[in-house]
Amino acid sequence: MIAVALFSAASAQAQFGAPQPAVGEVYRVELFGGLWNPTPEITISSAQLGIAGSDIDIVADLGVLQKRFFEFRAVLRPARKHKFRIHYVPITYDPVPAEATLDRSLVFNGIRYDIGIPVTTTARWDTWRFGYEYDFVYRERFFAGLILEAKYTKVEVTLDSPFAAEFIRARAAVGGIVRAYPARNWALTFEFTGFKLPESVDENYRGEYIDIDVYTTLNFTDNVGFQFGYRSLDLIYRISQDTGNVRLKGFYYGGVARF
Repeated sequence: MIAVALFSAASAQAQFGAPQPAVGEVYRVELFGGLWNPTPEITISSAQLGIAGSDIDIVADLGVLQKRFFEFRAVLRPARKHKFRIHYVPITYDPVPAEATLDRSLVFNGIRYDIGIPVTTTARWDTWRFGYEYDFVYRERFFAGLILEAKYTKVEVTLDSPFAAEFIRARAAVGGIVRAYPARNWALTFEFTGFKLPESVDENYRGEYIDIDVYTTLNFTDNVGFQFGYRSLDLIYRISQDTGNVRLKGFYYGGVARF
């Protein structure tokens, strides 16, 4: 999927000589590491052997609590107009305490879990984004480009009780992004990623993904910066008999290093 990326900065020029590039735009490698603290709204269901699964809220039913996750981004810039991008967020939820006692009966992957049974849950989403950006117009304080991006998501949920242990695993690839940056030594950024896999492609597979990221970056030098933002991620998937609805929203912050 192809989208557009735009960059703009303050139009003031240096008092003498040619205009200087925006602070933070002179680099070959850019690295970001930070912490994201989203509020989880996650519902899953898994059918098996013709037995319909319950819609399970992993917060209300399984006792999962909000937590922070590490986030990593990298940009390789071999030439001024060419960028290769990687973004990785490992999301893992465990209940606190380790076991949750069910307040209602649940059916998961063909297994029935009755009221009062202690259940241990692990839910994991590994999300990778791989992108290539070509800036077809590039000036000292402005660029416009095209981005080709793919998103890969691996979902795994495990329920474990004294009587049964079941898990589901699903994978889906989605992609696309639009960006805009106003700045010189600071940047305001809006990113939007959206993708929908039509049911007409395969009735057993469905995927919808909306990722909104709004953040500001303060660049102290070309090499060091600080980033603070808010991210909203919505994922709906169906892989064979497994379905899920994931909504994660929250603030994040981290440091930026460039070389």
